[in-house]
Amino acid sequence: METQEKAERVILVGVQTTEADYSFNYSLKELEQLTETAQGIVVGQITQKRSRADSRTYLGKGKIEELMQLVEELEADTVIFNHELTPAQTRNIQDAVDTKVIDRVQLILDIFAMHAQSKEGKLQVELAQLQYLLPRLAGQGVNLSRLGGGIGTRGPGETKLETDRRYIRNQITDIRRELSETEKHRARTRKQRQESNVFQIGLIGYTNAGKSTLLNKLTDAGTYEENKLFATLDPLTRQLKLPSGLNVTITDTVGFIQDLPTQLIEAFHSTLEETRGVDLLLHVVDASAENMVEHERTVMNLLIDLEMDHLPLLTIYNKSDLITEPFYPDYFPNIVMSAKNEADIHLLLDQLMEKIEEIMEPYRVEVPADEGDTLIQLKQETQIATQVYDEEKNVYVVKGYAKAKSKWIGE
Repeated sequence: METQEKAERVILVGVQTTEADYSFNYSLKELEQLTETAQGIVVGQITQKRSRADSRTYLGKGKIEELMQLVEELEADTVIFNHELTPAQTRNIQDAVDTKVIDRVQLILDIFAMHAQSKEGKLQVELAQLQYLLPRLAGQGVNLSRLGGGIGTRGPGETKLETDRRYIRNQITDIRRELSETEKHRARTRKQRQESNVFQIGLIGYTNAGKSTLLNKLTDAGTYEENKLFATLDPLTRQLKLPSGLNVTITDTVGFIQDLPTQLIEAFHSTLEETRGVDLLLHVVDASAENMVEHERTVMNLLIDLEMDHLPLLTIYNKSDLITEPFYPDYFPNIVMSAKNEADIHLLLDQLMEKIEEIMEPYRVEVPADEGDTLIQLKQETQIATQVYDEEKNVYVVKGYAKAKSKWIGE
């Protein structure tokens, strides 16, 4: 138990090649946050400016010697590089510093392993970790035993990592098969939602932007909230009743991050698929983040990669209560708000109803006065604009907006 409670002492390493000082420094700060999320303590840091990374050890020879001294001096347990290392680079660095060496990708995968709750989430993380480790198994005997445990080793487990490549490949095949079955079930659920003409909303955003807090405020979902990166991993769909009476669904998703490992994008394909078929995306942005523009760019680029950039988008600039300087939004339409402010939540609901009207198709129906059930159904399934009683015909003339394939369109 003691080994689990004792936080690992970590040294961070960054090599600045082409990026600007600001982006580089912010990326290192983010690496520190990731390390803390993985329950490590940053005790030191080494940076170097180079035109390109060293092919053997990423750092130059002098800096490697400096790293060796720092590891010894600070009694560091782990060295984390802010870049994806090749298998050879990892081996060479470990041989030099004689301690555990991992990279940013392995760190992110490790955090995902910590936070996966559902069976599907755990399988997705294991798939991503095995795909990452497969090319790194050759000649890794000594290095794998040096890993021991802790940051960078959670997930598949040490015994699996030490088995041969064929076993790892078989594991990957088995997990893919199991995930494929889960994906079929998800697809059926999605199809049912689409056929029921329920308006679907997806929450997306950079990790720690406040998506879970917002979902809880809107729906009383009771999802996990914490000021940490990747606090939410498993997708959650909840029903939201708008002030107009319209019932919609809202789905929270895993947060995005700069340099999100490609293995994770592939592994979480089915999870992200949940938001691919939505009618409206809510892009939640931490308006108080010092690198907000980079966060926005990362999310928008990933939307293009996931072929979701065609979906209607409303940008929510969250955490307005933490903004200390004049604020200028980059994306429109938008709302600047705090998910912790009740008045702001009401403003968001109003804006949501306006946006939904833009996306839906207008309709007009006449409902006989004795068909109260139809009126209730209209209120739940459509956005009603006006409802007027016609005495001559003894009907209610209802005008509003409904999904394009809804039975109310064209009646």
